[in-house]
Amino acid sequence: MLHLTGVEPPLSDADLLDRFQRAAFGYFLETVNPENGLVADTSRPNWPASIAVVGFALSCYPVGVERGWVTRDAAIKLTLAALRFFWNSRQGNGEDVTGHKGFYYHFLDMRTGLRAWRCELSMVDTALLMAGVLVAGAYFLGDGEDEVEIRELSETLYRRVDWRWAQGSGPTLRQGWRPKSGFLRYDWEGYNEATILYLLAMAAPDKPVSNDSYAAWTATYQWETIHGYEVLYGGPLFMHQFSHAWIDFDGIQDAFMREKNSDYFENSRRSTYLHRDYARQNPAGFDGYSEGLWGLSAGDGPGNFRARIARRPRKFSGYAARGAPFGPDDGTIAPWSYLASLPFAPEICLPALRLLRERHPQVIDNFRMPSGFNPTLANWRDFGTSGWLSQGHYGLDQGIVVLMTENHRSRLIWNLMRSIPHIRLGLRKAGFSGGWLSQPASAPKAGSVE
Repeated sequence: MLHLTGVEPPLSDADLLDRFQRAAFGYFLETVNPENGLVADTSRPNWPASIAVVGFALSCYPVGVERGWVTRDAAIKLTLAALRFFWNSRQGNGEDVTGHKGFYYHFLDMRTGLRAWRCELSMVDTALLMAGVLVAGAYFLGDGEDEVEIRELSETLYRRVDWRWAQGSGPTLRQGWRPKSGFLRYDWEGYNEATILYLLAMAAPDKPVSNDSYAAWTATYQWETIHGYEVLYGGPLFMHQFSHAWIDFDGIQDAFMREKNSDYFENSRRSTYLHRDYARQNPAGFDGYSEGLWGLSAGDGPGNFRARIARRPRKFSGYAARGAPFGPDDGTIAPWSYLASLPFAPEICLPALRLLRERHPQVIDNFRMPSGFNPTLANWRDFGTSGWLSQGHYGLDQGIVVLMTENHRSRLIWNLMRSIPHIRLGLRKAGFSGGWLSQPASAPKAGSVE
């Protein structure tokens, strides 16, 4: 069939996802330091690396190899650079270091790899890093020296983490630690992205958390009925996505979910619909919100200021964890949420993706999603017709897009993690059973993506 010159035919779902996923993957090749494998937190100039983003990068490289976006040799080199750096980097309780007791500081200098911004030693970000480390060890199964080294470093890096120390004096894990003041005041309370943290901490061969740790955390959960949905509440969508990037929770249950006759996959599906319905109802009257334009999460924002927009007083925020339906909400949409929630609810995520391209094409930079945009600020002061738009891109956003899109398309990361004995052990120690956990482990075959 002939098409009019200059008119692009509609993309199929597969082609549409391929373009968005490949654009997101490109972030890691563009922002990595190939000498040490560190990846920038954002694409903004002179920004430090984020250890969580490195974890996403290590998980994304196998996707790139399978999709033909990067050669296996190039992916091996980047993976080894990161693993060797973390293994050889300076550990200790002083100031001029990269980590302590197998954990790492949240942000690291891109060149030296030393602690940046006097940030905290981060437990959950170390867990996201370790998830990527384990993916690398599960994917690179060749007999060559480099792939053997990847597997050895993957295991030794994971074993070095002193998860028991990170409990402090209580049953639940602490959120962070600083060399002068010690543990942060807060531990993990309520449902959030920390599931992967607890699973890795439970499964550790040498220094696991105490056996009551996971149960102590789930005891702080809030099960609620919201707008007709029975959900384990977590306001921002990333809380329902991050751990799911690595673990397929569909059909497996812990004690909490058995009691509720649900599972965490179903909970994420309901939470995705809850965000859609919240935008449709739009109780605060933000511009642009609709059944097809929704999604609140952690991300960039227009800044901390107040303004009167269309005769209504508004308060805006910078980088924040926005959530629905209880807020905070300043009208900033995280459009990457559509791809990050794709495995849970493709029937609403794909239409939202297409509507975004149709109504706000200027928001998408060559198919790469921004951290956020705010249509309520359309044509206000210096903002354009789509309103405020985040400048630069964030590695966490791009990483979750790559992994969850791939899980929807081929289940590659889920299958890799299923093959890891540590993951199965962590799930069982946390009380999970049923579904794929009752089946024998098998390694996914290379070239299995479609």
